[in-house]
Amino acid sequence: MEEQHRFLKLIGGKNIFYILAFFILIGITIFIYTKVAFIFYPLKVILSTIAAPIILAFIAYYLLNPIVDLLERLRIKRIWGIIILILGISGVLTGIILLTAPSIEAQIKDLIQSFPNYLKQLGDSTTEWMQNSFLGPYYDDGYNWVMERLGELPQLIGTYLSNGFQGIQNVASTITSTIVSIVTFPFILFFLLKDGKKFQRFTIKLFPPKFRDDTKQILNNIDTQVGSYIQGQIIVATVIGILLFIGYLIIGLDYAFTLAIVAAVTSVVPYLGPTIAIIPAAIIAIVSSPFMLLKLAIVWIAVQFLEGNFVSPNIMGRTMKIHPLTIILVLLIAGNLFGVVGVILGIPGYAIVKVIGSYLFYKFKKRYNKYYGDDRGYYEMEE
Repeated sequence: MEEQHRFLKLIGGKNIFYILAFFILIGITIFIYTKVAFIFYPLKVILSTIAAPIILAFIAYYLLNPIVDLLERLRIKRIWGIIILILGISGVLTGIILLTAPSIEAQIKDLIQSFPNYLKQLGDSTTEWMQNSFLGPYYDDGYNWVMERLGELPQLIGTYLSNGFQGIQNVASTITSTIVSIVTFPFILFFLLKDGKKFQRFTIKLFPPKFRDDTKQILNNIDTQVGSYIQGQIIVATVIGILLFIGYLIIGLDYAFTLAIVAAVTSVVPYLGPTIAIIPAAIIAIVSSPFMLLKLAIVWIAVQFLEGNFVSPNIMGRTMKIHPLTIILVLLIAGNLFGVVGVILGIPGYAIVKVIGSYLFYKFKKRYNKYYGDDRGYYEMEE
């Protein structure tokens, strides 16, 4: 009887019944929502419209807030520090765009025009190799199978064209959302930088006084982990882009600047990003010459070595440690659920869930030590 009484205290005593009732109410609410979801369609449109600029603003907030704090410590008023920073970054970006846009535009146009030829040459080389290899007897069957599927292409095109109006609507919606994001993003960023701490205090006050200390601790942990991850990942991706650009220039790879930009952008996504980034560079290198492919492999291995042993350990030191297999699984699941947005935000989202889960487990261990530690052994506590 005493053992049962102690277990009830461990899981919350009488409060467990209120917790169960709360979850039951949540389940009923979700069930009702699935039946009347159409009523909330305007709310869904509103949320989908403002989600992109808010996400962009939060990413920029984590990048710029440390600089604003530094300016504030230098006795520059926060609002003036924000204005100076935003104007300075806008000026620098405008100057870079004006100076580099013509050459970048020419290189991108050339790459777009030439890339199909690279693919054709690669395909011809692959076909020739297959015909002369042990796979030669099966090549004709495979080629005929592909041609049969291509014969169905007109019917598929007709199907897509019949849905063309819907496609136009989607494109228009995307353009509208992009314009809204570009226009509203700076304003949201400004107020986040100006009143970010006030937002946190306001959020904490929404909770009952009993839970405010826990809420503050969780929000601080989330802020530290997500902020350091975003800052670190973008810095690492930028360094990778710069190192690859230098490497591509050394080995004389065509379209070095464009390929380096692609690598920097995709490297924001850990593990999967660099793998995607190497594909266009590898295609161009293969078509150029086998020796160029070897030089590309050396550059890529050198950059990955520098990134893995020097760049990431120093820049990402404060970031939550996540096993590579966990990262890959999170990216696959988030990408399948939410597409490109899920791939980009999957790891920060996982970091938030892990912070909350870790804190709840920490509180559970404290309760276990309180009720069972004396006679069953204590959990090891890490403060």
